Amino acid sequence: MKKNKIIFWITTTIIFLWEGLMPLGTLLFKPEYATVGTRPLGYPDYFAYALIIFKALGATALMLPKLPGKLREWAYAGLTFNLIFAVISHVAVDKIISYILMPIVVGIILAVSYFYNQRIQNNS
Repeated sequence: MKKNKIIFWITTTIIFLWEGLMPLGTLLFKPEYATVGTRPLGYPDYFAYALIIFKALGATALMLPKLPGKLREWAYAGLTFNLIFAVISHVAVDKIISYILMPIVVGIILAVSYFYNQRIQNNS
């Protein structure tokens, strides 16, 4: 049980830092870079801002253990859809392999977090 919690918290913290804190920090402290990832893909600037806010909310939801299970499920789903569409966008538009692989790697970390979250919930 302790191993499950350690793996869950490590992977969830990585997701929180990568998907939540880093984009929010960019928006707050270097707003001129907030659209660097979405503008070349053809998305409007308002999409980048909305994406940052929703990613921060979803990543924060994963970090709150007392949050209702359904809300956490929605957070996992939203972050998963975000990563899937990031892969699709990069495959369709710029075809740069590192840009395609990064959301896949983050998605794998998110899947590990989800898997261990389920294990912890089932053992409780």
